[in-house]
Amino acid sequence: MASAGGIQIPNRLPLLLTHEGVLLPGSTVRFSVDSPRNMQLVGQRLLKGTSLKSTIIGVIPNTRDPEQDSDPLPPLHQIGTAGIAVQVVGSNWPKPHYTLLITGLCRFRVSSLLTERPFVLAEVEQLDKLEQYTTSTADGATAGDGELGELSQRFYQAAVQLLGMLDMSVPVVAKFRRLLDSLPRETLPDVVASMIRTSNKEKLQVLDAVSLEERFRKALPMLSRQIEGLKLLQKSRKMSPDTDKRVLSVRKGGVFPGRQFNLDEDDEGEDGDDMAALERKIQGASMPEAALRVCLKELKRLKKMPQSMPEYALTRNYLELMVELPWSKSTKDCLDIRAARTLLDNDHYAMDKLKRRVLEYLAVRQLKTSLKGPILCFVGPPGVGKTSVGRSIARTLGREFHRIALGGVCDQSDIRGHRRTYVGSMPGRIINGLKTVGVNNPVFLLDEVDKLGKSLQGDPAAALLEVLDPEQNHSFTDHYLNVAFDLSQVLFIATANTTATIPPALLDRMEVLQVPGYTQEEKLEIAHRHLIPNQLEQHGLTPQQLLLPQDSTQDVISRYTREAGVRSLERKIGAICRAVAVKVAEGHRVKEATPSGQEQQQEDKAAPPEMPIVIDHVALKDILGPPLFEMEVSERLTLPGVALGLAWTPLGGEIMFVEASRMEGEGQLTLTGQLGDVMKESAHLAISWLRANARTYQLTNLVGGPDPMEGTDIHLHFPAGAVTKDGPSAGVTMVTCLASLFSGRLVRSDVAMTGEITLRGLVLPVGGIKDKVLAAHRAGVKRVVLPKRNEKDLEELPANVQADLDFVMAGNLDDVLNASFDGGFPAKASTRSHPQISSKL
Repeated sequence: MASAGGIQIPNRLPLLLTHEGVLLPGSTVRFSVDSPRNMQLVGQRLLKGTSLKSTIIGVIPNTRDPEQDSDPLPPLHQIGTAGIAVQVVGSNWPKPHYTLLITGLCRFRVSSLLTERPFVLAEVEQLDKLEQYTTSTADGATAGDGELGELSQRFYQAAVQLLGMLDMSVPVVAKFRRLLDSLPRETLPDVVASMIRTSNKEKLQVLDAVSLEERFRKALPMLSRQIEGLKLLQKSRKMSPDTDKRVLSVRKGGVFPGRQFNLDEDDEGEDGDDMAALERKIQGASMPEAALRVCLKELKRLKKMPQSMPEYALTRNYLELMVELPWSKSTKDCLDIRAARTLLDNDHYAMDKLKRRVLEYLAVRQLKTSLKGPILCFVGPPGVGKTSVGRSIARTLGREFHRIALGGVCDQSDIRGHRRTYVGSMPGRIINGLKTVGVNNPVFLLDEVDKLGKSLQGDPAAALLEVLDPEQNHSFTDHYLNVAFDLSQVLFIATANTTATIPPALLDRMEVLQVPGYTQEEKLEIAHRHLIPNQLEQHGLTPQQLLLPQDSTQDVISRYTREAGVRSLERKIGAICRAVAVKVAEGHRVKEATPSGQEQQQEDKAAPPEMPIVIDHVALKDILGPPLFEMEVSERLTLPGVALGLAWTPLGGEIMFVEASRMEGEGQLTLTGQLGDVMKESAHLAISWLRANARTYQLTNLVGGPDPMEGTDIHLHFPAGAVTKDGPSAGVTMVTCLASLFSGRLVRSDVAMTGEITLRGLVLPVGGIKDKVLAAHRAGVKRVVLPKRNEKDLEELPANVQADLDFVMAGNLDDVLNASFDGGFPAKASTRSHPQISSKL
């Protein structure tokens, strides 16, 4: 056993088989370990050992393919280096492995193998004196006399000559000088061979040189070659301090970190030009003073930073982003209101409220140029054209358009960006969008703002508060930029299907514009103006080949689609176009493929169809199948206890049946149809009001008793039970349905109703009146019962809908019941007279 400073080199050493480098005594090398044997060595020896002795291992160069480590042990190299593991780092990416930092102590020869699994353990014989690498030359130790002394002197002089060609102010060179002065001569071949640039094969030759004389002979040519290379370089150009670092550097984990010396590397001039160009770009970007100060500070840091540092690329990317951002670039608004109105009318039919708001913005902008961009929020069912209106607004204003899809976003960094301390950090979507469009006054469409998520990474809806606040967004700060950017000139348009899921604070910052569903007449006009020409073009057809009359289009709208928007209608028109395309293509093929000499009978049999192909009701049924929806609802109301209500959904208005039945029982109420708490409470309200007014309206139970619930069980059902239903607008429908059941009278088949009730019998206003009335109109209803306080909402309805429907504005449940039954719903006059109350004040 040999020792140095209390360290014992054992005779039995675990062996680390490395294929990526050669460890020489006196040097420190970083090795990556991922083979099974080496992983076991680290896990069982280095990580579990508690003494300093347990960190000493043998490093053997392995020339065999590391992938075959599971095979029987390959023939081992006989000479290795005993080393002490000074650092162990584990990682799971890209696969489980350890990184070891090992300092070489001395050579050894493998005498015999003791075990091969789980790791290699061998009997070793030490070849070097350990003290020579750890003690100074104060005692005057030399490499001896004679030929060996001459070799060591030549080697030392060559090392001093190399040192003299380098700049002593560089720390790496200064350290090389100290090593030359402090270490014994016999250690110099190992230390110098590990420091200068050499191949693994050359290092292996130095390792195998057991005798000191042979070691000097192997290492001296390497040192001489390095000196010759430097002489050539000095002739070709002036050396820089960075060159000294490159000369005295080895592969990763060597004694001195840095890049390896390469005679062909000449990029300093280019790098300087690049920095000058970047500085010119920063000065010419017209950014605010605060941003310019930050950029110049980062540029100053970048100039001092070596390119090999990971932070170099991050800082460079940051500066290039800052240069590309449109700090002062903008487009000029097109403020011709007459042209804008024409463009909007050509792009979109109906949507009068939206168009009026855009024209108002244009008019104000024309009078006051420094107007901040408004924050508009279009709320309406899918398929009504909210996104396409945003695109039209951008074209009308002559601005750039950028769409940001927010559906499913649950990380606030998507909006605000990541801080530059993170790996892979980048700016948020707002700053990225500005970089993409290249101007600071685009139209930003924030699509599906009601579908933002929330997660552990923060709340993106809260991050949008600053973006969408006209009082704050003039100094929006992205985490990546860390300087303020002015968003006040951006025209933000948000779209949503419902405001229910938008946080109140965010909703408060936006101007909400409702985009209701279309009437059948509007859909007919949209189909013939936009959808049919668009689908014909997409399917390679012309109006001379396909003719879709208005009656057929009306049929598609009313009997094959039931939606607020026009997406489903467009798909049905696409299906018709595809069917016609097959006919047209077959006719072309037969016409082209039939030579004039063939039989006339075959040509007639497959003759092309007459043009244009007209789509009538029969063709519609052949292409689209039987109608999906029947518009007549009178057949459903054939029994007492059925009423027709109106409901609002994010997809538009819908009609909703309410059915009730009664049987002998104990006065229980059963509710079915996936009802929410609000509708369950409305059902109890309806029952209580009818029981309280049973004598007034002569309502009875099954045997004619005065209490409708006595000895009777009631079952109230809302069909389409798989669809969850909730809301405060079904109260009047439940009262009408139960009044029909208790009185035995039929509700009128052409009446639909909506409204909330109170225990006193008052009818309260509800929302979504336009969508509900349009749904009733689509369903062929003739009379609609609405709360009296919703009379103002009728102004939004199209004139033809108002003309087709009979509206009954109900203040209380008396009005509702009288409007719902043929001949009214009479009550006893004596009990209905209320005494007049006069004020005594």
